[in-house]
Amino acid sequence: MSAASFSDLRARALSGLAMAVIGIAAVWAGGLAFELLVYALTGAMVWELTRMLDPDAPSGKAEAAGLSAAVALWVFSAKLSGAVLLGVLALSVVLLAWRFPKDHGIAAAYLGLILFAGLGLILLRNVHGWDWVLWLVLLVIGSDVAGYFAGRIFGGPKLWPRVSPKKTWSGTVAGWGVAVAIGWAFMGVLGAGAGLLVLSVLVAMAGQAGDIAESAIKRHAGVKDSSNLIPGHGGVMDRFDAMIAAALMVLLLTETRLMTLAFEQVAGP
Repeated sequence: MSAASFSDLRARALSGLAMAVIGIAAVWAGGLAFELLVYALTGAMVWELTRMLDPDAPSGKAEAAGLSAAVALWVFSAKLSGAVLLGVLALSVVLLAWRFPKDHGIAAAYLGLILFAGLGLILLRNVHGWDWVLWLVLLVIGSDVAGYFAGRIFGGPKLWPRVSPKKTWSGTVAGWGVAVAIGWAFMGVLGAGAGLLVLSVLVAMAGQAGDIAESAIKRHAGVKDSSNLIPGHGGVMDRFDAMIAAALMVLLLTETRLMTLAFEQVAGP
């Protein structure tokens, strides 16, 4: 292990700290403050996705796509609920993806990830409270930090070198271990049983998959970073790729009641 292995640690830590402060403040405040943050991140990620998959788009197209996605999530999540909300968001994804000149499947898949993850974050905060969002955020950050350090300290076989050459199995497993520790720490806070340990690992795994998915899109588009919105550190997708995949996993677990079933089976009555 060389000093170069940690050459980006300071910049990564500073950007992570700044985003953590803003994010925790918004999570704690809840309501419109948290929702506006989610809408802004949603619009920024759709803007980045459009620029990557449609680099020859006329001026203003990417901005219009990002704004449309943010407004759609804002209006529909405020006015609709249940299956109708999910259906309208799905239709929004189809319409946004149709405007891409190619890669419609890739665009639709990632647009769906972004929009439904945004919805998942809003519902998690509004319905379950700030402590559940904090659990989610710490899972993503904790597993990412554990993977970063374990991968550089222990190295070993690559997880998927063709898509994400820096990811190692040692870092991936370390992320699962930290997820279990965070789940255990939150059992009392959330009033959950030992099933939270399993759910924490599933959410962490989804976050790791989100990281890999974004790497695959960037390789497909032939770019290093999703944008330069965060000076020196890439774009919003580069920093929230794991978060949106983890949020989508929580939404799926909640909507299918698998989260409740897991608690009942392990924790008992």
